[in-house]
Amino acid sequence: MSSTYRIAVGGILTECNHLGGIPIDMQTYKASELFRGEELFQLSTSVVGGMLATLNQEGAIPIPLLYASACAGGPITSNCYQELRGELLERLQAALPVDGVLMPIHGSALAEGVHDPEGDMIHAVRDLVGPHVPIIATLDLHAHVTQEMVEFADALLAWETYPHCDQFNTGQRATTLLLKMLAGKCQPTMAMGKVPVLTSAIHGSTNDLDPFAELMRFAKSLESQDDVLSTSLFLIHPYMDVPDMGSGGLVITNNNMEKAIDLAGEIATRYWDRRNELEPEIFSPAEAIRQGLAIEGGPVILVETADCCGGGAAGDSIATLSALVDSDVDQLSLVPLVDPEAAAQCHKAGTGATVSLPLGHKLDPRWGQTREFTGKVEQLSSDGQFVYTGGQWEGHEESMGQTALLSIGTIRVLIMSRATYDWSDEQFQALGIEAANAKFVVAKNPMNYRLAYGKLAKKMIVLDTPGPTPATLRHVQFKEMKRPYFPADVEVAGLKPTILQRGGL
Repeated sequence: MSSTYRIAVGGILTECNHLGGIPIDMQTYKASELFRGEELFQLSTSVVGGMLATLNQEGAIPIPLLYASACAGGPITSNCYQELRGELLERLQAALPVDGVLMPIHGSALAEGVHDPEGDMIHAVRDLVGPHVPIIATLDLHAHVTQEMVEFADALLAWETYPHCDQFNTGQRATTLLLKMLAGKCQPTMAMGKVPVLTSAIHGSTNDLDPFAELMRFAKSLESQDDVLSTSLFLIHPYMDVPDMGSGGLVITNNNMEKAIDLAGEIATRYWDRRNELEPEIFSPAEAIRQGLAIEGGPVILVETADCCGGGAAGDSIATLSALVDSDVDQLSLVPLVDPEAAAQCHKAGTGATVSLPLGHKLDPRWGQTREFTGKVEQLSSDGQFVYTGGQWEGHEESMGQTALLSIGTIRVLIMSRATYDWSDEQFQALGIEAANAKFVVAKNPMNYRLAYGKLAKKMIVLDTPGPTPATLRHVQFKEMKRPYFPADVEVAGLKPTILQRGGL
């Protein structure tokens, strides 16, 4: 492959939520990942690391633009999005001509006034580079794939694992495909098949016998067929409220659009057929605690997925904390909570102090009432620093901000000032807290609790609590997303997959 290929690399990788959470601004990115120009060369892991490693290995010249990523939240503020988008395009304009563009993006971002930032960015890049320069974007497998994305990209490749651990490999795959295009070895044709299935990620693992895992294995098996360059499977991030949301499969063939359409439709049809298996069984916190107390030993994982920071929630729910207190649990229990005001009060009081303070529902008060608790300040950390042990931010140092460990009887509440992504249990480990010693552990995510506690847990129970990242979408009242869709509608007469392809539906 020619060393003369100049490949631009840049994008904004963020998942957003319309149902709740805190808006994402420039400060959010500055506190997480914001790399400009040659600063991108610092990235050796995740999707950008995979792109750069392959470009360097093949002798191509990477042209770094801008890369921004952060933990999920509410929509990106308009000013922030326009600033980042503008800088990305300005850097690309200054770098022209380029031979190709690699865009590490998410696929389920939102910005104030913009329902499809990724489609908007791809479209803008296409306008700059022209119709013949290849553009390949990588997506989270929870992306909302839109017509604009399909129309203006040459190829879209999704991560293949959940819990996510193949971002580096996906960056490599995207780069390899781009270089093959430039060498004249393939001509990608792409189709996306979608069905209106909106489910949480509780049964969205790509491991074991989860229904999504079996669908993923089928989708990837199609890559063994002639002319099939890549397949992707999408379980949409369902906490947006935009038109035409859905899950399904994307197929890229070598100049064989008919086959891409047929296979994408087949994946989507199979997805619809498995829809009921993707809905979880859920319990109230009180009922889950009763079940847990009947089990000898622990830990019992109480999965409060409705307050998932990694899905855009604020992390400030006390629904399960209140249930634990009201149940008079007398065994060690661990609860995470984002409450910067309470963390500051604990720091002011000092280690060993007994404090009475209001907790919860201050950042996003739509989902519950603040409640006063009395407890003892056990530990304090000025910055709550930890290092991610895997996933998108593997090796990246993160900060929970001012952090406190508050004991309310036998309950230990990890009070953080900043929302961070739950990969494993790095946040608890940062304060030396061992989940193996607990009776109950509250996990505020829909999947990675298996990664953190799967080998320890005596039982894992999914909770039905208020919040912007609920375990089921059955009762969510969307405005932009129109019915019919599952699970609000269990059956849809005459349903056929919607096919997206370049040139329209």
